[in-house]
Amino acid sequence: MDKKIHEGRNVKRFREMMGIKQEALAYDLGEDWNQKKISLLEQKETIDTPILQQIATVLKIPVEAFQNFDEEQAINIISNTFHDGAVANAGTANFNCTFNPLDKVMELFERLLASEREKVELMKEILEKMK
Repeated sequence: MDKKIHEGRNVKRFREMMGIKQEALAYDLGEDWNQKKISLLEQKETIDTPILQQIATVLKIPVEAFQNFDEEQAINIISNTFHDGAVANAGTANFNCTFNPLDKVMELFERLLASEREKVELMKEILEKMK
């Protein structure tokens, strides 16, 4: 069974990770938008691609992030890999997992987002110089 990605929930998660309120996102999207409309959008399983592209542009996140990120799958991988007393075997020494794997996943996503933002800014600078 193919699991459907919940694009609205992903919009909400990325928006919250970036510390952006619904009102601020609505403002950046233009006068047709308001907080209520963002709230309704975040409840939708699928979002029209042009709208996702608008949001991706405003949040400076690749549109694929909203279309492909499956938090449940990421959590399942982590919970099946690491659990209380999980042990990584390195030769004859055993090491207990002393960090929260979900925190590491979020940290990696935040670094990925920062990297993508840097790329966008660099591309903007290059385009400005070409004008």
